[in-house]
Amino acid sequence: MGKRLEGLQRMLVIVNKLKESRSYIPVEELERYVTLRMEERGYTGVNLRTLQRDLQGIASLFGIRIKHEHGGYHIVEEDELEWNRYEELLLNFDLLNALEGDSTLASYVLPEHHRPLHSEWLAALIGAIKHSHPVTFQYTLVRHDDRLVEKKVLPHFLKESNQRWYLLAYEDNTLKTFGVDRIRDLHVLDNEHFRRNTSIDIQALFRDCYGIWDQADIPVEDIELRYDALDGKFLKSVPLHHSQVVLADTPEEFRIALHLRITNDFVMELLSRSRSLEVIRPQHLRERIRNIYEAALQRNS
Repeated sequence: MGKRLEGLQRMLVIVNKLKESRSYIPVEELERYVTLRMEERGYTGVNLRTLQRDLQGIASLFGIRIKHEHGGYHIVEEDELEWNRYEELLLNFDLLNALEGDSTLASYVLPEHHRPLHSEWLAALIGAIKHSHPVTFQYTLVRHDDRLVEKKVLPHFLKESNQRWYLLAYEDNTLKTFGVDRIRDLHVLDNEHFRRNTSIDIQALFRDCYGIWDQADIPVEDIELRYDALDGKFLKSVPLHHSQVVLADTPEEFRIALHLRITNDFVMELLSRSRSLEVIRPQHLRERIRNIYEAALQRNS
């Protein structure tokens, strides 16, 4: 079973790499990439013979035809609907591989009920947290013209929010949050170790906030929202927050109560499903939503 799992992971790593390129990937580049990704997962590297065998397996198992030409490999046909399936499989294999022999995974990997976007760094970060290794990477500062800055941090948790993974790590003795999709050129310093802070109550840290951002200076408030029945169907299947309580569910209205901090992220989430939204309380949130729409109406009039 172990060898079969390793082979499936290797095939999915190959697919994930090939799908990112619109041109042929040189054999040597693909071999180096797969070797690195598999070593991050705790396996040995690959050689050309293994790579060729995996390419044949991909065709027979997944029905993906890979063409060898110009000294490299390229996917002949791609079905965008299928890629989500392959990436989800790869993520599940990563988590399964990290969980093997480790019943503590749930203490530092915190998924939500959405399907997160896969990241090539996920397995390496899980391993770094599990074995208490520092990591270095280039980090993209989106609000500063995508400038890259060098980071060296002590990784403690992975948290999923709104279909994206976030790394919670100590930098200069401060616990900070980094979007995994903004990480480039990750290196695990496996020759270094640190003492992981196991006293952090990670669940309490995010209990009263929406998503990944917890601003302690913003008070926790009682919120009441009203939607129509159609929007209510979506909010029943994917609640806004774990504190969500249904107050009314009728053909005329769907009304809920929440208890959390009103951060910018929460307001943006309300705007994303605002077709039938009515803020009942608090009044300042009602005014905030109204002001946003009045400004938008003025810009678009």
